[in-house]
Amino acid sequence: MSSNRSRILFLARLFSEETDEDHGLTLSDVNGRLEAAGMKTVTRKTLYEDVEQLRESGLDIQADHRGRSYYYFQGDREFELPELKLLVDSVQASRFITERKSRQLIKKLESLASRHQARALHRQVLISGRVKSMNESIYYNVDKLHAAINQDSQIQFQYFQWDVHKRMVPRRDGAVYTVSPWALILDSDNYYLVGFEDGKIKHYRVDKMLRIKATGVPREGREHYHAEDYGSRSVFGMFGGQVTRVSLLAENWMAGILIDRFGADIPMVPADEGHFEALVSVAVSPQFFGWLFSLGEGIRLTGPQPVVNQLRATLEKLSGIYE
Repeated sequence: MSSNRSRILFLARLFSEETDEDHGLTLSDVNGRLEAAGMKTVTRKTLYEDVEQLRESGLDIQADHRGRSYYYFQGDREFELPELKLLVDSVQASRFITERKSRQLIKKLESLASRHQARALHRQVLISGRVKSMNESIYYNVDKLHAAINQDSQIQFQYFQWDVHKRMVPRRDGAVYTVSPWALILDSDNYYLVGFEDGKIKHYRVDKMLRIKATGVPREGREHYHAEDYGSRSVFGMFGGQVTRVSLLAENWMAGILIDRFGADIPMVPADEGHFEALVSVAVSPQFFGWLFSLGEGIRLTGPQPVVNQLRATLEKLSGIYE
């Protein structure tokens, strides 16, 4: 009985790792694999029964009739090959996952395909200017922060920044931060913690947090955290100020640029034959102004006036640097 159980487990792994729609095994092949693994070969009738038992357990073992033989393979899997390719590309392209963790994750994704299909997952996604994270701890920081949020617990951690010698230098001289975590936001390829500290909502780069631990003390600042604010804030980084409704006057050809950035639901009204006006909600920040500058003369911020004044002051300050 024990040998039967071992054989069934061996066959399940064999079909999963070695077969797919393009690579099947005959029953003779299967017996050959059993022998190579030091296991006893069995009759064709027994193998038929084993295959049927695998099917009853949920594995999609199919038979393809070619010539005078039947080739057996595992068909449907938890993930289809195009889905695995998409996941592999996402892991490779992600900035917040280190190179080492990327390789480990991709190796695990490859195990969800056959050995032959796994070769198709050896992909190299080329993304201009992409820099991988140097902080391995982010992989575990995200998990710790989610756990603290679910447990309604405050957290403590140290926060650092990189110096010119590429060293991790603690902020506040290494003092411990005590923060009430409210949300994690993935923005511009970085993870940010939205937390309450010193009477207000603040944002922390997760890859710059060290030695995170939950304190068990209930969180504070619930009345200050508004999840709806972050739909717009995340458009221009986590350094923005108050979310504000602004108007933009743009040339008609730029409609696609605004829709790609803000979505198809933004109000867009023709202003004249060559221009339209759009109303969008943004977190007013240097990142937002930088985005406007990058688009050149084809777009102009027209209101509200305090935001226009802030933009002018930013331009004057920057121009002074280069005088």
